Amino acid sequence: MRLARTATAAAVVCTLTALLTPSTAHAAYVAHAAPGDTIAVPVRDALAALTVQDEDRTGYERTKFRHWIDADRDGCSTRAEVLLEEAVVAPEQSANCALSGGSWYSPYDDTYFTAARALDIDHLVPLAEAWDSGASAWSSGERQAYANDLDDSRALIAVSAASNRSKSDQDPATWQPPAAGYRCTYVTDWVAIKTRWNLAIDTAEQTAISEILDACPHAPIEVTRAR
Repeated sequence: MRLARTATAAAVVCTLTALLTPSTAHAAYVAHAAPGDTIAVPVRDALAALTVQDEDRTGYERTKFRHWIDADRDGCSTRAEVLLEEAVVAPEQSANCALSGGSWYSPYDDTYFTAARALDIDHLVPLAEAWDSGASAWSSGERQAYANDLDDSRALIAVSAASNRSKSDQDPATWQPPAAGYRCTYVTDWVAIKTRWNLAIDTAEQTAISEILDACPHAPIEVTRAR
């Protein structure tokens, strides 16, 4: 009897699997991923797996995301860690992680810089956007982890101060990098970070990303769930 039931259950699973389209199967795969799990799916399927809901900025304050901490206590803040990691030519590092010299590339506007002070460290998915998309319900520790995420190189990016301030807290529905050649990477990374942190999207954002991806390779993304 037990063997018969097992065979029947297996047949049902096989039938259901056969009925699932690849995108549906990937959506289920993403939905069931737990913190620490690594997900590898095509970017359009990852986009389709994100929860779609209206955004709500009620109660947002930037100070609710404590950032530029020194998590590993090596004297370098999160900002400095990103500058060191992304330097095209490594800067000199003196006491208290003061940086001098070096050069950096800002992919938003396809421009090089030779002074760290000319760069901002951008949260690819802005803090306000994260709040609107689910972070309002997080603990202060989770918001701090998000604001200082050095475990995924796509989360924080050194860019020109001008491009970062032009972007502000906008999503791809209202702002895209001036360097058109970077837009595929930008929205792909946007989907990756929203997937990593299990954040929602709104309909305008979903539409804009989908339209940009129509002109991009159907590349896979690999993401380790943070929550």
